Amino acid sequence: MAIIAIEDVAQLLTAGGALAGIDLGDKTIGVAVSDRGLSFAHPRPVIMRKKFSIDAAALVALLARDNVVAIVIGLPVNMDGSEGPRAQKSRAFVRNMAPLSPLPFIFWDERLSTVAAERVLIEMDVSRRKRETRIDSAAAAFILQGALDRLRTLARSG
Repeated sequence: MAIIAIEDVAQLLTAGGALAGIDLGDKTIGVAVSDRGLSFAHPRPVIMRKKFSIDAAALVALLARDNVVAIVIGLPVNMDGSEGPRAQKSRAFVRNMAPLSPLPFIFWDERLSTVAAERVLIEMDVSRRKRETRIDSAAAAFILQGALDRLRTLARSG
């Protein structure tokens, strides 16, 4: 497993391959998966965090089921661009996943993705209780959609 740049994803894509987006929360792992055309991010049910080995096995199974070829993971950088403890947790998660999956990871700046996801859920009139269980997958969809939009821009300019 490697860490790659978004610009290197195109060479990995195969017919029917999808990208996944993940948002690491303290209690859940939000997951979203692209459609086969790499146009839209679709939230999946969150993975309730228990123990790393259990969480990783659930994630690997979900990614295999959806024919995922690479994972976009939100990197929660501070507003000034520096990396704090949450970004370090994301980097540690990727390091720990390395022996468990050959899939490459792409770090994606996720500033304000959770805020944006919550606004959308509020606009959809999702109750506060349901928002708590859906917010991380909605944030994962925002992260993944940003990466998909960037891939489309790269394809048009390249």
